[in-house]
This record gives sequence, C-alpha cells and structure tokens, in this order.
Amino acid sequence: MVSRVRTVAFQGIEALPVDVQVMIAPGKMNIHIVGLPDKAVAESRERVQAALHASGLSMPAKKVTVNLAPADLPKEGSHYDLPIALGLMAALGAVPGDALADYLVLGELSLDGTIAPVNGALPAAIGANAQGKGLICPAASGAEAAWAGAEIDILAPRSLIAIANHFRGTQVLARPEPSVQAAAGDLPDLADIKGQESAKRALEVAAAGSHNLLMVGPPGSGKSMLAQRLASILPPLAPKELLEVSMIASIAGEIAGGKLTDRRPFRAPHHSASMAAMVGGGVRARPGEVSLSHHGVLFLDELPEFSPAVLDSLRQPLEAGECMIARANHRVTYPARIQLVAAMNPCRCGMAGEPGYRCARGPRCQSDYQARISGPLLDRIDLRIDVPAVSASDLIRPGRAEPSATVAERVARARAMQRERFERLGLGSTLTNAHCPTAFVEEIAALDAAGLALLRDASEKMGFSARAYHRVLKVARTLADLDGTDSVGRLHLAEAISYRVIGDRMAQAA
Repeated sequence: MVSRVRTVAFQGIEALPVDVQVMIAPGKMNIHIVGLPDKAVAESRERVQAALHASGLSMPAKKVTVNLAPADLPKEGSHYDLPIALGLMAALGAVPGDALADYLVLGELSLDGTIAPVNGALPAAIGANAQGKGLICPAASGAEAAWAGAEIDILAPRSLIAIANHFRGTQVLARPEPSVQAAAGDLPDLADIKGQESAKRALEVAAAGSHNLLMVGPPGSGKSMLAQRLASILPPLAPKELLEVSMIASIAGEIAGGKLTDRRPFRAPHHSASMAAMVGGGVRARPGEVSLSHHGVLFLDELPEFSPAVLDSLRQPLEAGECMIARANHRVTYPARIQLVAAMNPCRCGMAGEPGYRCARGPRCQSDYQARISGPLLDRIDLRIDVPAVSASDLIRPGRAEPSATVAERVARARAMQRERFERLGLGSTLTNAHCPTAFVEEIAALDAAGLALLRDASEKMGFSARAYHRVLKVARTLADLDGTDSVGRLHLAEAISYRVIGDRMAQAA
C-alpha cells in the first residue's frame, strides 16, 4: 500500500505541487528517497527516523521507499522532513491517510520530534489556498502562513505527537493568527539635516514618483544621511505590495517570528557584494539584494567601488522590474521593482571641484573614477544631483529643518494622484510615474507648445536617448503631482531637465 502526502517545491516565489509517496515493502530495513533530492532532502531519512523514535514510533523492519513526484523536478531544502514523516506514519496507521489528503505539508524535524520553522511558509500557504487545500506547517511559521487568507485551514503543530493527537481527536490545534511587526518609530528624520535644500527637494521628488536617484558630492556632505532618511518619507506598502514583498522575504528566510511589516524594504549592500549576492543566484538560486528590495529602496553607497560587472547586472532589473536567474536545467524569476538610490564622490580623492582644492592627479582622477559607471546604467537614473559640502553657516543655524512627517504628507498626496490616474487608464498594476509604460507617458504628461519646444531644444543639445526623453517627462509629471496640478508646465519640465545635467557630464567621462 502506498500512502500519499502533498507538499511543494519552490521555484522562485512559486510553490509547485509535489506528491510524496511512501511505500513499505518486504526487504532489508532501510529508507530510500528518490525523485532528484538534494543533500538536505537525502539526509532527512536520519532526521525522520530519530523523530519517529523520539515520538514513540518504531521503524518497520522492512524496506521503505519514498518517491518525490514529479521525479524530474529537483527537490531542495529541509521542508520535506515533515511530509515524509507523516507519509510514513500514515503507512504505519499512526495517522489517518484520508485526513492528510486535504492538506499541503511542510516542516523540518528535530531529532526529538519537534518541528522546526522553514522558509517559504507564506508562498506554500498561497499555493495551498489556490488548490483548495489546507496547510500543515511548523508552529513558528503559522503566523506567517495565516496571511494567505482567513478561509484556509492551517494547522501549526509543535511536534509530531501534537499532529497525531489532533487527528485522533485528543488534542485540537487552534488556527494561528496573523501577526504584524510594530511600526518603527525611530526612523531617521529629515529635520536632522541642516542645509542641502536642493538635495532634500530631489529626495522628495524621487520618493513621490519612485524615481532612481544619484547623489554626487565630497565626503561628509550628507549623501548617506539623505539616503537613510528616504524611508521616513515613503508611504507604507499597499496590501498587494505587502504580499509580494513578504513572499520574497519568506523564501529568503527574513521574516522574523512570522511577523509581516508594511514598511518598505531598504537594502544597503556593501560594495564588495558579488553578482550572485546582488541579483540572486547560487546553488539554489536564492533571491539577491535587488529582489529583496522589491517595492522598496536599493541604496548603493560608494557606487564606483562596486564591480562594473555587478553594476551593469542591474540594468535589466531596472528596466524590466524582475530578475531572471538562468541555469542549465531551469530558470527562476524573482520580482525586482526597485527604486535605486546611489551615492558617490566626484573622484577617488573625493574633492574634485571643491573651492581651494587641487587634485594631485588632475582631471584624470575624476574622469577615470566616473568612467567605472557605464553610460547605459546612468541613462536609467532619473535624478542626478550635486551635493556640495555643508557650510559652517548652515551647521550653526538655529532651529530644525522641515520634518519627515510634513514631506511624507506631500509624497502621499502625489502618489494618491498617480494611483487614481493609472486606475482611470486601466493600469491598476502601475502605482507610480517611474513605472508608467512608455506607451502612456506622453498621455499622462502632455505638454503645450512652449513645453514641447523646450524639450526638443534640450534633447538636441544634451543628446537625450529615447529612454532619457521619456524619463524626463515622467519626472516632470511627478513635479506637477507634487504641485497638485493636472497639467505639466514649462517650469516642471525645466526642473526635470536640470536633474540630468550632471549625468550628461558623467556620461561623457564614461
């Protein structure tokens, strides 16, 4: 007789159904696991045997064969422990096999029979809900899985004994409740920054339209401080965005205690990060920093210090909004709709262009340093600003600057206008101007005759690419939204064009 338990295999954030088939037959006492298991799955036979022994069940003195179907799909991870154990228990009669038919199962077993948390509980719960089944998962992952919907039946036992008692009717497992992380009240505030009014204006524009931003300035001018305060003016995640972000975090094992948060991701990898760490990869094709920044901010400090190959690997995610990791036998795609914020010094010594300073290497110091950033990557950055050194008069000026809460209100109003506009156009999945499809850019940012003349002249003199042309229009549309106007004026367009001047100088160096 063959007992069957359903579980899942993860491919990106998608949960693919897997059928765990357990058969006990005459032969030498052993457990054979087939179906392309990786090392973690192959080792589960030792954990399963120890957990069953600790739970008071003895292994039969027969041959046990475990087949993970479909056999041509690679099986990775430790979450196959619990379905294999429950399949074996069903074959032994310790739990009713027909009761398990209504559930998807995942969990890792400890040697004492307790069930340890695993990654991917939320995508697994969503997959179970789509199949009309319930979910059996570790107790520590129950709060995370509960976010998949109130109608899904979720059992979150702490041990094998608890799940066996539940099916016998001697112990009832309560459905776990979804939990939320407490709102962070200690975010850095824009009021801490003195001076840099133009940079704070650019930061507000970037937040309002989810535009990419590059800050160039000498050491100590406040570039990192500005970037760290971007999170304090961004609106919280919408419900759909929260689900997408949490699914990626679940696969990566970055949901603490099963608690979700509506705070937008802010990732700041070190400049020594490899390409696999940035865009994803490795043996199991894990999500990288770009995907973990989905619907949030990816901050790259000291931008030219990153490997040029790593930086150029960002070009496709910035354009397409997803990371595709290709392998010889499979392909995995992770969402990566990010807002790139970068900071850099103008040259290696950091002081090029500062009054009273002369670089020992001359102009070549600046050109060589900036040439590490390719022109195509710069073309995808909407706002490029100079962040000069803060003067002493700004530092000793009494009083505080405008707080983040005030700026966040303006950003929220601008984003609400964008959301309503895109809903009217039938683009419900588009929430900000930066991600507007090219076919609709000229419709949402229609210009009058004077504006068209200005944009034409600027395009000819500055050599705008087609991408740069449309990105200027998107920034101008965001500026108009911040002003609360339906039409894009000449002033909005002029300010949007000014944000690309520094980029053109850098592109010439590159």
